Amino acid sequence: MAETDPSRSIRGLKALVTGAASGMGAATAELFAREGAQVAVTDLNLEGCERLVADLKADAITSAQAFALDVRDPDTIDRVVADIGSRFGGLDILVNNAGLARFGPVDGETYEADWSLSMDVMLNAHQRMIRAALPFLRKSASPRIVNIASTEGLGATPMNSAYVAAKHGVIGLTRGMAVDLGKEGITVNCICPGPINTNITASIPDEDKQVFARRRTALRRYGEPHEAAHITLSCVMPAASYMTGAVIPVDGGLTIRNA
Repeated sequence: MAETDPSRSIRGLKALVTGAASGMGAATAELFAREGAQVAVTDLNLEGCERLVADLKADAITSAQAFALDVRDPDTIDRVVADIGSRFGGLDILVNNAGLARFGPVDGETYEADWSLSMDVMLNAHQRMIRAALPFLRKSASPRIVNIASTEGLGATPMNSAYVAAKHGVIGLTRGMAVDLGKEGITVNCICPGPINTNITASIPDEDKQVFARRRTALRRYGEPHEAAHITLSCVMPAASYMTGAVIPVDGGLTIRNA
């Protein structure tokens, strides 16, 4: 390999991960820190972020810092992203992971509120985070953006239309911004996790998970947060310089299995 080939290491790069107090966000922030990146661990749940940072420090990894971030608030986004970029001396990587799920019928009493919350957290916040981070990403030698969508952005399940719509929007946002920012060398890609063991799926009985996984996935099991995190890592390496606008299922083969 030529010495000029880009690196597959993120050591020394500066990353911001939203929704990082638990689940895939926490797994991603932890993986990045263990790979040597300086990581802003952000979430509305500051206590969860601080717990992850403390766990890393117990392993002598001091490159992660916790920040409270409510991605529903545009002013807070601008302030916190600017603070992180200033403290870190820049940003190279943004992972838009914050998410939630609200299930119910389209004519339910809470549907309008659930719709607004879903769009704010999982779509509006993504574009606001990207725009807030752009001044820093434009100064990076390897600027990377990864949006976390879902296989619900590729299809749909019942009683979940607000989430489905938001995740379809994330895919569209990814493709649109990949085109807009490509001329600046900023890559924008999208991960679509399938059935993963996170807080969102924690209320599903294990037996039901096993039945679903055997029936619907090629690997016949639910995935773990770190398995999705490793694919995100692959997207943010300096070597991932010619991939943008990609929509990558991480679903155990759910989207390819017909029977």
